[in-house]
Amino acid sequence: MKPKKNPNVEIGRNSSLYFAIGLNLMLLLSWRMLEFKTYDKEVVSIDVVEVESEFEEEIPIVNQIAPPPPPPPPVSIQENLQIVEDAVEVEETIIESTEITQEDAIADVVVDVSDVEVEEVEEDVQVAFAVIEDVPVFPGCEGLSKAKTKACFQKKIQEHVVKHFTYPEAALELGIQGRVSVIFMIDSKGYVTGIRSRGPDKLLEKEAERIIGLLPQMQPGKQRGKPVKVSYAVPIFFKYEGL
Repeated sequence: MKPKKNPNVEIGRNSSLYFAIGLNLMLLLSWRMLEFKTYDKEVVSIDVVEVESEFEEEIPIVNQIAPPPPPPPPVSIQENLQIVEDAVEVEETIIESTEITQEDAIADVVVDVSDVEVEEVEEDVQVAFAVIEDVPVFPGCEGLSKAKTKACFQKKIQEHVVKHFTYPEAALELGIQGRVSVIFMIDSKGYVTGIRSRGPDKLLEKEAERIIGLLPQMQPGKQRGKPVKVSYAVPIFFKYEGL
């Protein structure tokens, strides 16, 4: 028995393919419809603009020829010639050469040692208190050994600071306290010079310099038997129980 339908012309064989193509076309159409935008059209009145042509007059360029400047006034040159008789004889200056030639003889001069004068120049030597051979002698420390003289000097400095110590009133009111380091110099004559200080405030520095400035004259320190400058540093503490 022969089949009634031709298998090559079966309609439902590619139905799924047709369905997918139709679905994609519908989705594409729907997407384009959703993305479609419309804009409000405004009524724009277009007027006719009438432009009149302006006539520009061409101005001819005229080159003005400036007249030449007037000639300068003639300069009158007056020649005043004075004839002077050649009555004064001029002496010519003879310039002698200062170059030495082989013909010139050099005199042999012998200088004795006794004829040479040697000037002694005093050196400004400065030695620290810690390495000085002979420390300065404070009044009241005479006749002691080197070690005792050094200890006596330091003790007298401390007593001097305590004796003349005065706390500045302005520093008390402002509550200023701290340590002031004072460096000074005992020159070759025993006077105190070159006082410098460093501390927390100018008020305390000024008071510390005043105390050191009251030091008396001492016997100068010596290095190799000669008086020299000696540098010394002393700390001064400014502190009271109220702070």
